[in-house]
Amino acid sequence: MDFFTAQDNARRKTGRLVVLMVLAVLALIAVTTLAITIALHLMGEQSASQTNLSAQGMWSALSIELVIGVAIAVLAVVVLGGLFKRSQLRRGGRVVAEALGGREINLNTRDADERRILNVVEEMAIASGTTVPSVYVLEEESINAFAAGYQTNDAVIGITRGTIRNLTRDELQGVVAHEFSHILHGDMRLNMRLISILHGILIIGLLGGTLLRSMRFRRVGGGKRDNSGAVVLALGAVLMLIGYAGTFFGNLIKSAVSRQREYLADASAVQFTRNPKGIGNALVKIGSHTQGSHLQATQAAEFSHLFFGQGVRQGFSQMMATHPPLKDRITRVMPDWNGRFEATVSGHQNWPTQQTENDAPERESKYERSEAGPISRPGTGTGAMAAVLTGASAQTAINTMGQPDRRHLTQARATLEALPERIKTAAHEPYAARALIYSLLLSQDKIMRKHQLKALHQVARPDVYRALMDYGPEMLRLDVQLRLPLIELVLPALRTLSMEQAQHFRLCMERLIEADGDVSLFEWTLYQLLLSNLGQQGSGLSNLKLNDLQRECQLLLTVLATAGQDDPDEISAALNAAESELPFSLRATDDISDMRALSLAVERLRRLKPLQKPALLQAMARCIEHSGRILPAEAELFRAMADILDCPMPPLLSDEA
Repeated sequence: MDFFTAQDNARRKTGRLVVLMVLAVLALIAVTTLAITIALHLMGEQSASQTNLSAQGMWSALSIELVIGVAIAVLAVVVLGGLFKRSQLRRGGRVVAEALGGREINLNTRDADERRILNVVEEMAIASGTTVPSVYVLEEESINAFAAGYQTNDAVIGITRGTIRNLTRDELQGVVAHEFSHILHGDMRLNMRLISILHGILIIGLLGGTLLRSMRFRRVGGGKRDNSGAVVLALGAVLMLIGYAGTFFGNLIKSAVSRQREYLADASAVQFTRNPKGIGNALVKIGSHTQGSHLQATQAAEFSHLFFGQGVRQGFSQMMATHPPLKDRITRVMPDWNGRFEATVSGHQNWPTQQTENDAPERESKYERSEAGPISRPGTGTGAMAAVLTGASAQTAINTMGQPDRRHLTQARATLEALPERIKTAAHEPYAARALIYSLLLSQDKIMRKHQLKALHQVARPDVYRALMDYGPEMLRLDVQLRLPLIELVLPALRTLSMEQAQHFRLCMERLIEADGDVSLFEWTLYQLLLSNLGQQGSGLSNLKLNDLQRECQLLLTVLATAGQDDPDEISAALNAAESELPFSLRATDDISDMRALSLAVERLRRLKPLQKPALLQAMARCIEHSGRILPAEAELFRAMADILDCPMPPLLSDEA
């Protein structure tokens, strides 16, 4: 399934789930009305020596006012409960990770295990074109992982200590690739919405439990003619049962959806890594592990549909299992599996027991080379990164959105190897990360750069400014092909900034951009990219069509056409090539220097329906490759624009790759 179809299916499935939940709420209203009717009838029979549950008596206690009142009350409880949970989850995946007892891994950790999982996640993120998510470790011995968040900019990867310790690097790749599939295909957002909806239904059960606990301070059956206490007790029990019954059916829906998505994510992981034994052996190790994939966290049941493996014991029925049977998942990815869960060797056996902190990165690098082959560096004239990019490169990137493969992993490793070690280390530290972004905004012209530094010095924090002066010279020589991957690497560090620090960081960027009185296309792109991925830019509902956004498409494509050439005939040729992919004609826009207009245009284009975006991306690709060759700066701009439009795109590969 391609990226856009998966996104559209996830959006449609959200609508279906809302319908199913509405039906569940209606059932709750009906059952609650019946329970209250019985309670009212019993209270009306207090004067009788024997209660009478006749149909006629029940019907007399029922009224339209009662039904409306119960419906309003139940709806209010469910909606408010769901909204309350949604407000709790507004910070995205980190809320889930912290609720499960997770600890965010320090980006500059010296723990070899933690460094290894960070490296795997960074590779996967660069290979898939997404920002690098934060990684949390759960101090549990079981083998499990999860992805949580609403969008890529608030996504996190959670992984247990047992997973890191017991899996080899290939197996870790399979697990992480599985979780990236959930991020890319919209499953993650769907799962977060399910948490809020189910919590709203659960609130009724919690109210019933509160009512029951209140009875501890009241005498039940104070007199022969007073059975109000018993009625309240019964009402509380009924409400609790109603709430948990609603949750039961809600969990059935959640489990059914989750099981199907797990099969798809397993298949995507195999396609991503081109190594079925990676994820297959990880699943085998779950079956042979003493604790399997079960978590001890108190809130594991609430988030059970997020996990890589069955996080809680499924109880009496497979219907309630959030994941397919382990044997079924293994045989789908490894048909030749012998069917036995044999004891497996811990992943630690692949590593020296006396590994020091200083030699860990070097050992990791050699290990990666042994898997991926020789690593090429940009600018050396060898390998995919130094080869010529063509229209086929852009087409492959579009076709593999949401489903990158082994070639993109190899490219990601080459990119990480090509980045200077000092710069990679700095990207993981919040102060230095800001300095790296500032350095990307510095002009190549010495006079203008001096003017920018003077303007920045007046507002920047001293320690950040010192870091800029330290890394600036090296950053000015950075290969253009490494700029976008570096931005993806620094984002986790930038997300740790406080609100005040983030606002100050944005102010400093604006001062640098405005220092020369003009906003270049690269400056605008970098600024918008950071706003988008740091959650400071909303996208609104995805409900627009291309025909609704002709002016916006025209402006964006004109900017792309003029970014690669100055000749009017070449610009016209680029637009003509782009026009072939659109349902309307294009003409060059006279004024493309208004970056505010471009910002507004892109903001509207972000609201395109998922299945409308491929045509726009195809038009963008035609625009930059019409001459038969794509320059590195054009490829960078193409991918950055796609990212801003919420379309994470893998690196462009050469035809040979």
